[in-house]
Amino acid sequence: MELAAPGFFYSAINFIILLSVLVFVHEWGHFAVARYFGVKVDVFSIGFGRELFGWNDKKGTRWKISILPFGGYVKFFGDANETSGMAEGLDEMSEADKAVSFHHKPLAQRAAIVAAGPLINFAFAIVVFAGLYMSMGEPYSTSEVSAISEDGAAYSAGLEVGDIIVGIDGAEIDRFSQLQSIISINTGEPLDVEVDRAGEILAFIVTPQKTTQEDRFGNTYVQYRIGIQSTPIEIQEHGVFSSIVRAVERTGEVTKMMLVTVGQMITGRRGLDEMGGPLKIAQFTGQSASLGIIQFISFMALISINLGLVNLFPIPMLDGGHLLFYGIEAVKGSPVNEKVQELSFMLGFIFVIGLMILLTLNDLGQFKVWESIGSFFAN
Repeated sequence: MELAAPGFFYSAINFIILLSVLVFVHEWGHFAVARYFGVKVDVFSIGFGRELFGWNDKKGTRWKISILPFGGYVKFFGDANETSGMAEGLDEMSEADKAVSFHHKPLAQRAAIVAAGPLINFAFAIVVFAGLYMSMGEPYSTSEVSAISEDGAAYSAGLEVGDIIVGIDGAEIDRFSQLQSIISINTGEPLDVEVDRAGEILAFIVTPQKTTQEDRFGNTYVQYRIGIQSTPIEIQEHGVFSSIVRAVERTGEVTKMMLVTVGQMITGRRGLDEMGGPLKIAQFTGQSASLGIIQFISFMALISINLGLVNLFPIPMLDGGHLLFYGIEAVKGSPVNEKVQELSFMLGFIFVIGLMILLTLNDLGQFKVWESIGSFFAN
């Protein structure tokens, strides 16, 4: 049954809530590790631009909410700006100031502070998944083929109802969700599929077919499928330990899917039109929120993984860019030239902003905004 899509304001409000929570989690990772290593934190901001309201804590950190809710930052003592650029006069600091300055900390500590932001996004997702598994169990279905489409790729390859899929391209399979994850990132390449048929292991070559799917909100998207159905979904209960293990596995599976998808876009096997920009993410946020708090929290965990992964990319301005420079510093024994860093951060900023503009224009195209504008002027 197709559901009515949430309105613009509903989606926008929930998107701001989701983004604010994840930005806080990300920046708190930087903040907590910095405090642990004795770095003074000048500002902890949710959002950018003019401050709406804020307060100072006992250690002198200014906690504030800023007018532009799309991001946030932690400014350490010794930073010139929100991107942790080095302030002037660092060498003239007193010994007391150097002791709490980010840029005077050992390389390993600086790297740990920078890495803590993305890593805590992964940890947040693990906590969310583990909490859901402990409290509600995990939807589960076996990898047995319960139905097969006669015009699908699996039937053409020779699979039959009752076959139990045990491996795909060398990866062991014991649940249908693993099969779905592998096929969801396939772009039409043949798959080596192993099945257990009445105790005998058989091998098949299955090439997923390109299809256009429509979700419950009427969104259409391209997906490759092999034309099989799973056994009925059951709820698999988990204890504390198994919940954590499964949450780590789930986070790893999602991370791998995202990395493979990015690689496919870089190599041209997928188009950028399949990557959602801020407007598309806001739309999906509203839709997930409309389905209930559990779906909203689950979606938040997926976006948290995405945020952590993207921030680890070696792009200047992002955390991964800082870690790249620290890696170079560790190899050469001295920091990268300050002018080189400034130029790199500027280029990184241009790249990130350019990509966001491109994705936003792409989102507007998918929302048929350009088509509507064209029709308006045509009339």
